Amino acid sequence: MVIPSVRLDGLEATSLGLGLAAVGRPGYINLGRDADLGPDRSVAALEQRAHDVLDAAYGAGIRYFDAARSYGRAEEFLASWLRARQIAPGAVTVGSKWGYIYTAGWKVDAQPPEVKDHSVENFRRQAGETRDLLGPWLSLYQIHSATLDTGVLEDRAVLDALAELRGQGVAIGLTTSGTGQAETIERALAAGGFDCVQATYNLLERAPAAVLERAHDAGLGVIVKEAVANGRLTSRGGIEPLLLVADRLGTTPDALAIAAVLAEPWVDVVLSGAETVDQVQSNVAAAEVDVTPALSEELAALREPTDGYWSTRSALNWT
Repeated sequence: MVIPSVRLDGLEATSLGLGLAAVGRPGYINLGRDADLGPDRSVAALEQRAHDVLDAAYGAGIRYFDAARSYGRAEEFLASWLRARQIAPGAVTVGSKWGYIYTAGWKVDAQPPEVKDHSVENFRRQAGETRDLLGPWLSLYQIHSATLDTGVLEDRAVLDALAELRGQGVAIGLTTSGTGQAETIERALAAGGFDCVQATYNLLERAPAAVLERAHDAGLGVIVKEAVANGRLTSRGGIEPLLLVADRLGTTPDALAIAAVLAEPWVDVVLSGAETVDQVQSNVAAAEVDVTPALSEELAALREPTDGYWSTRSALNWT
C-alpha cells in the first residue's frame, strides 16, 4: 500500500493525514469511544496510546499530522513522539490550530469542554504555546472553526498577526464547522492571506463541496476532516447501504467513506481521526479502494440535509 505524496500549497504532505482530536484528551464524540479507550484515561495512558497510533500512521506512510491547542494534550503528545522517534523537521508536515481554549480539566464529560476565543490576544498566547511545543516542526497554523459570527475574518489585528506569522515561514489556514461552512470559506477567500482550508466533508455532509473546489482552484490546499462522520460512516454507524456496498467491494465502510472523499479532484488531504491502531490500519486501506464514477453516483444517495447532519452531530455524547 502506498499513500501518495501531495503538495499542500507549497507544503509536502500525504493524501492521508492523521488528526489528533480523539487521542489528545479523555473525552470526545466518536462512536464506540468507551470500548476503544477503556477505563484508564490517565495522561500517561493516553500519551502511550497517542504514540502507538502515531507509530501506526507513520509506519503506514502518513506524513501529515494535525493537532490543536484545544485537543487536550495533543500537541504535547505529538511533540514528545516527534522527539522520541527523532523525526527531523521537514520529514513530516505538522499543522495545528488556535482559537479554542481547552476547559475540560481532563474530565471526560465536562461542559463545555472548550471555549472559543478568536481575539488577537488569544492568538498571540496560543501561537506562543504551540511554537514552544512544536517549534521547528510547525508548518501550518489554522484558525480553529472560523465562523462569521466571531468576526475573526474581519479583525484587522488578527489578520495582521497571521500575516506576520506567515512572513516567518508558517503557512496560514482556517478550519470550518457547522451549517455555515460554505459562507465562511467564501469570506476567507475574499479576505485573502490563507494558504489552506480545512472543512468537514463526507458522504453525509456535502454542502461545502462547490466552495472547496473554488478554494482549490484559487491555489489553496484543501484538507478534509471528519470523513467518517465521527464513526457514523464505520461499521458502528449501522448505515445499511454503506455496509452493503463495502461488503460487495471487499473493504470496510470507513475505508470506502475515506476513499470516496479522496476521489474528489479538489481534495488534497483527508484526515483519519483514528484512536486505535486497528482503526489506522482500516482507514489507510482507503488508498486501495477504486472509486469509479458509477460508485460515486451510488454513494451520493447517502447525503443528508445539512441542518440534519449538524443536528445529529451536536447530539453525540462525549465519552
